Amino acid sequence: MRKHNLNNITGVLFKNSVAVEKDKDGSSNPDPQVCQDDENTDRGNWSNKREYLLSMIGYAVGLGNVWRFPYLAYKHGGGAFLIPYTIMLAVAGLPLFFMESSFGQFCSQGPINVWKAVPILQGVGITMMLVSTFVAIYYNVIIAYSIYYLFASFQYPLPWSVENCNSTALNVTVGNQTCQDASLAGQSLSEKYWDEVALQRTSSMNETGPVVWHLALSLLLSWILVGAALFKGIKSSGKVVYFTATFPYLVLLILLIRGVTLEGAMDGIEFYIGTKSNMTKLADAEVWKDAATQIFFSLSIAWGGLMTLSSYNKFYNNCYQDSIIVCVTNCGTSIFAGFAIFSILGHMAHVYQKPVSEVADAGFGLAFIAYPDALSKLPISPLWSILFFVMLITLGLDSQFAGIEVISTCFQDAYPKVLKSKRGLVTTTVCIVLFLLGLPCVTGAGIYWVNLLDTFSAGWILLVAGLLEVLGLCILYGGNRFIKDIEMMIGSKSSLFWLWWRACWFFITPVVLSIILVWSLYTYTPPTYGSVAYPDWGISLGWCITAFCLIWIPILATWNVYKASGGPWQRIKAACSPREDWGPYLECHRGERYGTRDVADANIFVISNKFTTRL
Repeated sequence: MRKHNLNNITGVLFKNSVAVEKDKDGSSNPDPQVCQDDENTDRGNWSNKREYLLSMIGYAVGLGNVWRFPYLAYKHGGGAFLIPYTIMLAVAGLPLFFMESSFGQFCSQGPINVWKAVPILQGVGITMMLVSTFVAIYYNVIIAYSIYYLFASFQYPLPWSVENCNSTALNVTVGNQTCQDASLAGQSLSEKYWDEVALQRTSSMNETGPVVWHLALSLLLSWILVGAALFKGIKSSGKVVYFTATFPYLVLLILLIRGVTLEGAMDGIEFYIGTKSNMTKLADAEVWKDAATQIFFSLSIAWGGLMTLSSYNKFYNNCYQDSIIVCVTNCGTSIFAGFAIFSILGHMAHVYQKPVSEVADAGFGLAFIAYPDALSKLPISPLWSILFFVMLITLGLDSQFAGIEVISTCFQDAYPKVLKSKRGLVTTTVCIVLFLLGLPCVTGAGIYWVNLLDTFSAGWILLVAGLLEVLGLCILYGGNRFIKDIEMMIGSKSSLFWLWWRACWFFITPVVLSIILVWSLYTYTPPTYGSVAYPDWGISLGWCITAFCLIWIPILATWNVYKASGGPWQRIKAACSPREDWGPYLECHRGERYGTRDVADANIFVISNKFTTRL
């Protein structure tokens, strides 16, 4: 039986846009993302350095900086948590961030085509794209929650406040109880509003319930915002991030100034990172694991977004300097956000006459229950609520832009001739499909789906992808060769400069990632939403999502080895060697190390390395 069918499938997946695709009349297809003054007139470049940095900062700084880091710091000893957090930034976060940014910029390709450097790991790129797809589905649902709460904030008093307890919405949940009775029943009014008004949550995942239409419309609006911002690719999103990447800092500053003037604010700050820091927590292994995990996920490593955004840089851009700026900004934002969050939670604890530990929360509990409840206690509460939820929306949109750009870039790299001039159509199609796939997340059981996707699509998969990435580049491709590639972009550096990066890439970072992965699997417990357990079929579905994302790694590795020629060792060696057309995208940057690319060989990138012509 001939083998052309499977080869055609893989050929479609890995077409390359190395050579400029032209029409039969010899003219280039117009691309709204490309300007005449771009260095790369095939793929386009960022309009300026500011847009790239703001996009990277917006991608890295997301909801987790606001609703997860402050709680982890409080939970793990306050200021003492900054010690493992900073160390993990140095040994795991920054090395991987620098590696991915350099990798994408060097070859000007998305997360699939970059693996021409190590074809046997081509499946890692597909895994990254699939993770970005699953995350985009539920991440926009979280933005939709924020949009709904934003519209709900345009009323006084706020619908989840005690003053508005007798409103129609909360009467549904409170019934004949008084507001005080409802609060004493073990569930605050803001929690009731979240569960029974905003989510209309069912009792379990087994009970789907109807579509919650106000959330469905909010989800539609969030996808319209994403699609509009990305309609012309980085040329349009680069303008939007001037607002979306900077506005959260303005809001955090306003909230901090207002928060520290409130009674009880210092109690919240003391619990967060004050004199009550517990240095003995440093002896707890869980503290170090949580610090490393927070750094890894906060910087959006192994999602494919860093490679995608950096692939639109000019070749000689200083990616090393950019990595330092983005990583330090990301971590500084996390710390700064904690002060704004805990100062107002301290006031909330003072009002309720409770310890801060009883009102502090993370994730959905902080963003949609605890913090809105605290804001409702302030004078002019709608103003603070509006500012807070606009901040959450902008934080989410920045990260979503990069996630959708990953998907669009992978498609356009696969079909450059067909899709080069249809960027708007590609983006619109992706947004429509993902909107439809996200509709189960806005039913009565939607929050269970969101939590399930978050647990199984953005956890172990990223750790595996990140580990294979650093091992593949340092061992299979060659760490020293990779360093020489970077020096082609940023200039030669001394051996002392590379000493730390070599230590991290060759040993420290893989060890840290391996420990986190093993520890996470060892301590795994089935996910729950609050006290609600997931059904067996839900857990099985979650593991199927994980398997679906990871299975492409062994499948494509096996296919690469199978299509090579020679004995077993020759086949493996060929699959682990860079393709002949690997290197800088533009001929003028290839130099003596890579030479002139064979254009005929560059037109199609199939997995089978240099043995394509035999198929």
